[in-house]
Amino acid sequence: MYSLHHLWMKTYLQMKRLVSAQAQPLGLSPGQPKILEFLAEYGEHEQKDIADYCEIEAATVGSILLRMENAGLIVRRNRPNNRRSLYVSLTPKGEEMAQILRGVFAQAEAQITAGLTEEERTTLLRLLTKCLQNRKGTWK
Repeated sequence: MYSLHHLWMKTYLQMKRLVSAQAQPLGLSPGQPKILEFLAEYGEHEQKDIADYCEIEAATVGSILLRMENAGLIVRRNRPNNRRSLYVSLTPKGEEMAQILRGVFAQAEAQITAGLTEEERTTLLRLLTKCLQNRKGTWK
């Protein structure tokens, strides 16, 4: 019997591989899919919010965002009332890519949870959310 830690780690890595296999041919590097997902879900936000939500170091987010900006997926701008922070939003190209990724994520989730009933999927979602709340709380 595997430990919870081992099963958790293997499940995460399988999900990551499934998503990466679909994201790489789209020209997306690691980290970009979850940033696109965040911006599509929550709209324009500060770079530090993106780092927090995606569990990525702020400096790493900065370099990922630069590549995304160069690819035309996002724009970064200051707001008149807050010149210290950069606000990030999707471009039309980024919105299109985020829509494609919704399908990629859904397909990966379907493969990982194949064989689970809808009730089991709902329970899994509830339990994972509760685990995150125990450690850090939820974003938004």
